[in-house]
Amino acid sequence: MIYFPDAGQMKAADRYTIDVLGIPSLELMERAAESCVQIMEAEGIDLSKICVICGSGNNGGDGFAIARMLKEKKLDVELVFIGKEVSCTEETRRQMQLFQKVGGRISNTYEEKEYSVIVDAIFGVGLSRPIEGKYFEIIESLNRSKAVRVAVDIPSGISADTGCVMGTAVRADLTVTFQKRKLGLIFYPGCEYAGRVFIADIGICTEKMEEDAETVFSYEPSLFSELLPERKPDSHKGTYGKVLIIAGSKGMAGAAYLNALSAYRTGAGLVQIYTVEENRMILQQLLPEAIITAYDSYDEEEVRGLLTWADVVCIGSGIGVNECSEKILEMVVKNVQVPCVVDADGLNILAGHPQYLEGISAGQFVFTPHLKEMSRLTRIDVETLKSRRIDAARAFAEKYPVVCVMKDARTVVACAGRQTYVNISGNAAMAKAGSGDVLAGIITGLLAQGKDCFEGACIGVLLHGMAGDAAKVEKGSYSVLARELADGIAAVLSRKED
Repeated sequence: MIYFPDAGQMKAADRYTIDVLGIPSLELMERAAESCVQIMEAEGIDLSKICVICGSGNNGGDGFAIARMLKEKKLDVELVFIGKEVSCTEETRRQMQLFQKVGGRISNTYEEKEYSVIVDAIFGVGLSRPIEGKYFEIIESLNRSKAVRVAVDIPSGISADTGCVMGTAVRADLTVTFQKRKLGLIFYPGCEYAGRVFIADIGICTEKMEEDAETVFSYEPSLFSELLPERKPDSHKGTYGKVLIIAGSKGMAGAAYLNALSAYRTGAGLVQIYTVEENRMILQQLLPEAIITAYDSYDEEEVRGLLTWADVVCIGSGIGVNECSEKILEMVVKNVQVPCVVDADGLNILAGHPQYLEGISAGQFVFTPHLKEMSRLTRIDVETLKSRRIDAARAFAEKYPVVCVMKDARTVVACAGRQTYVNISGNAAMAKAGSGDVLAGIITGLLAQGKDCFEGACIGVLLHGMAGDAAKVEKGSYSVLARELADGIAAVLSRKED
């Protein structure tokens, strides 16, 4: 697994390494600076005219050390110190002295010159308030430069916890971060501001952070095949689960089709679609492998029978918000005894009827809201959700004991008592109608094969993104359709057998 610390966790790991393991802070600073210099050289960055801009914290100390090492290589280095000397850490003061000892000169004014590279060592992961005043003006000036911009640990102005821009931020071409990629380098817009990210191992111990329940993790896509359910030689369709898809309404057959197709592509053994009568013919033609059961009006006994038959249920995609769909959803939520994925209109109905969730079993439901649906469920505006997505997903998963899959460019999966997952696969080609229906079907297919709700959701989100990556290779960034994501599922899963 890959772990993404926030600012507090990284500081704690740093402190443990210094206080308990006995590695001096100055030694870590030297290692960090050496890593930055080596990466700049390895990447062929033009070092003919260098400007290093330092703040007064330890990030600035890294900058002074970088400038000294470049100076020792007889390179043209200008150093601009824009912090307050009285606020300098002990390590930064020492690095300042070492830089001056090799003949380095310190300026307190940044001038817009024709530099080949600018090294940003102004603020590190500890920035906690919006940038303003002279710092704002200097960062805006840096962003106007044609020089290559290299950020030390994280671009100054990006929140290490959320990836949000705190007033303004350095737009780096390259970021060298230390030990672990911080959360702020994963989430947008921080991800974009960071440019290419290089992770330098400088010896900070992160074992305790990795065991922390508050730590965010992701799966390594290259190890994806190890996460998949096994296919047994001596098996039949019942081995891989009976899936009930309750989806679609008049004019919305596509949602049911994409749910069912994706569940089948992911490996489910048998899929039955429960939908309105108008969709029967088209779904039989689109997906003859599925059982089609149709309704004209709400039939409680029919729904009960279907719930008894199913090993896993997926409800909500395209069912509409009306009296009939509300009755079906209420019946399912209150009576289902197997894992259940609730998507799209199912979530919109629950936003208006939260009482349906009273007394539900912990860990039995997977909710898959995009940000607007999450806003309806929580009454929190979308911009606030973006700025505190981890906290919002965790709080929802605690309040209602469900697995919350909060969909976005970086989808978050939260479940009470589990480390939170953030997905790093996928691309902008997936921003098309029907993509969410495919995801709901993928998760459902994994649950049908025995994955628990949290694992099924995390692996499903990863597979969904990887399928999108495969589809992008085939169709390009603009032309991917949701059904081609289902084709991408097959392309990804086939690699397990290569």
